[in-house]
Amino acid sequence: MQRTIGRAGAAVLLLCANCIQAAALETDPLLDEPANLGSMAERKARGVLRARDQAVLSSELAGRIIEMPFSDGQDFSKGDVLVRFDCSAYQAQLNAAQASARAAREELSHNKQLAALNSVGRFEVALAEARQAQAQAEAQVYQVQVKHCSVVAPFNGRVVQRQVQPHESVASGTPLLEIVDNRTLELQLLVPSSWLAWLKPGQRFEFVPDETGQPLQVELKRLGARIDEGSQTLLLIGALPQDAPGLLAGMSGSARFLEAQ
Repeated sequence: MQRTIGRAGAAVLLLCANCIQAAALETDPLLDEPANLGSMAERKARGVLRARDQAVLSSELAGRIIEMPFSDGQDFSKGDVLVRFDCSAYQAQLNAAQASARAAREELSHNKQLAALNSVGRFEVALAEARQAQAQAEAQVYQVQVKHCSVVAPFNGRVVQRQVQPHESVASGTPLLEIVDNRTLELQLLVPSSWLAWLKPGQRFEFVPDETGQPLQVELKRLGARIDEGSQTLLLIGALPQDAPGLLAGMSGSARFLEAQ
């Protein structure tokens, strides 16, 4: 009998404790919302700055370099001559080809005049036209070669490194110099593929380069086209702010994302 009363009393005490706890939840304004509602989870990833405009310029013909006006680290403008070759031989070939083209043109004009007088037949006129076309084509080939005697800057930028030096003779296809435009920088970083569930273009995040230590507000512009199967990572490309001086291609740092819980 006493054991039965003890269990009933314990049940009453437990019920009263639950009632007190419920009353406290109703009256305490600090407990109206869960503590995690609206909270943000911080996620970090490493990134590196890459230039959209960068290239390793190569020689399109074999020859001797006579001029390289820009050294490592120097700025240049679009259209500046970066490398100049000795093209005396190519120029001579072009002059000869242009002379042959003029002779073929005069021959064709003369044959047409004779054909009008019935002095030559159509075969001679057609043959002269073919010789003129051949001479013009050869002249165009040498014009292209002479044009390649000067390597022109395709965009505004800076010389990263010379691969060759003036007065050296190089073969066709030899790398000459590496150039980059640091005004076209983008942020590239690899993140876990599981982040794809909450990442979207237009989202903003913070990036701090190791070299400067200055936080930058970056906008997510594009997501990678595929997920790497081995590492299960995704490439992200972010746009840097326009007023961010002192940035160079190759700088690396930490990116901080805030994910809503």
